[in-house]
Amino acid sequence: MKPAPLLFVFSLTLPAQVPYDRILHAAREPQHWLTYSGTLDAHRFSALDQINTTNVSRLKVAWMYQIRGRHKFEASPIVADGVMYISVPPSDVTALDLRTGRPLWTYRRPIPEGVIVCCGQVNRGVAILDGQILVGTVDAHLVALDLATGRVRWDTTVADYRTAHSITPAPLVVKDKVIIGMAGAEYGVRGFLDAYDARTGRRAWRFWTVPGPGEPGNETWSGESWKYGGATTWVTGAYDPGTNLVYWGTGNPGPDYIGDVRQGDNLYSNCLIALDADSGRMKWHFQFTPHDVNDMDSNQIPVLVDATFRGAPRKLVLFANRNGFYYILDRVSGQFLLARQFARQNWAKSIDAKGRPIPNPATIPSVEGALVYPDDDGTANWFSPSYSPKTNLFYQNVRELGGLYYRTEAVYQPGRLYLGAGRRRIPGEEEGSGALRALRALTGELAWEFKLHSPPWSGILSTAGGLVFSGTMEGDFFALHAETGTPLWRIQTGGEVWANPVSYAFEGKQYVAIAAGGTLIAFALDGR
Repeated sequence: MKPAPLLFVFSLTLPAQVPYDRILHAAREPQHWLTYSGTLDAHRFSALDQINTTNVSRLKVAWMYQIRGRHKFEASPIVADGVMYISVPPSDVTALDLRTGRPLWTYRRPIPEGVIVCCGQVNRGVAILDGQILVGTVDAHLVALDLATGRVRWDTTVADYRTAHSITPAPLVVKDKVIIGMAGAEYGVRGFLDAYDARTGRRAWRFWTVPGPGEPGNETWSGESWKYGGATTWVTGAYDPGTNLVYWGTGNPGPDYIGDVRQGDNLYSNCLIALDADSGRMKWHFQFTPHDVNDMDSNQIPVLVDATFRGAPRKLVLFANRNGFYYILDRVSGQFLLARQFARQNWAKSIDAKGRPIPNPATIPSVEGALVYPDDDGTANWFSPSYSPKTNLFYQNVRELGGLYYRTEAVYQPGRLYLGAGRRRIPGEEEGSGALRALRALTGELAWEFKLHSPPWSGILSTAGGLVFSGTMEGDFFALHAETGTPLWRIQTGGEVWANPVSYAFEGKQYVAIAAGGTLIAFALDGR
């Protein structure tokens, strides 16, 4: 019998309700951070400017909160009405008082033995709606918690964790629904994206990212390979109320490195999918890496921008892909508009006029070993980019690292890795390097870069104060000038930065917060 969740309530302070209209218009309330990327268009941009290029050097620690546990702390906080809500790995949630960082309540979820997650028992954040906090769990449940107390309102099983299904992304609230993705492609699960009724926890729709027999796209999988096709949805997407479309990236096909057993393009792996928010029906898809044999998941954040593109007003989606190319698509139709390489890659010889890559056969994993750039962690990964409407720049942390891939066997067994290759580091390049790059949003051209000592895993925040914030694996948290990349401030946190920064205001003061090591740190001018 599964043990019941543990709940620790330190205060019964009653927070305000957060109806969907507030989330929809989150840009009007920059003092809060109401959804994973700050706004539903996923800019991860703060309109606050109290902290700016002239005074950022005065940033000091305001408060710190230390979590328990040994897993990577990847949370992106939600901030509303005097309270910060964070997910704590593996699947806990804590509400913190904004004045002191003191915990108000904590929900601790016992995790059953046998939970299988490829890359650590992590959780990237929660969502808020009305009087609830919503969190996905590594044992593949979606849970609604009472906003004021942390008590469970409902708990829905999304999938069976014993087959290696898990939930690591933050949910996305759209209208009265909670959209949640899942992980597990490295174990040959069949991917999907779900929507649940926020009030009851009942499933409203499911979109299978690997189509079954009779469904469009199934013909792109040979034999019965679709049953173990991967294409999981393990990073939070974006939403456009104008098109009523949810935009979500999908992951690699299974097995990761062997294409022989799954001949075809393997839809809808490595895609950006656009789904009707009410029904889950697909409006369009764009596949970045057809028939992927290099584990180039397209689980990155789609960024929605309205702009004049090549002389005409367009609704665009910007996408810095793990495969080393920056893409611009029309978000109404899915039409391919542009691709530009933004990091080292050798898997594609070029991208054709329709956006389809011309693959380099030398990068297919082999018994002799294939040299591949980027490695299977990609040039980009789950960590968030940022778009600033003030500079019209797209900020992306970039990993520069390759690998040697040696083919092995891949036989599907439930709950076992389903890969087909082993990786070795390239002699002399064991550590790799990284950079925070600012790309011109409508061309993908490099505006500037700030070099990093090692490949990063931190997300980015840009602000109306003319700043860009990010972190490093060496433990630095820093601020750059948003227009030039000039370093203006940094602090050594004492822990690796695996998380996305956020900004908010409380009692007339702007804060910037980041998880580093096992600590959530809030910064303000001159501290408190």
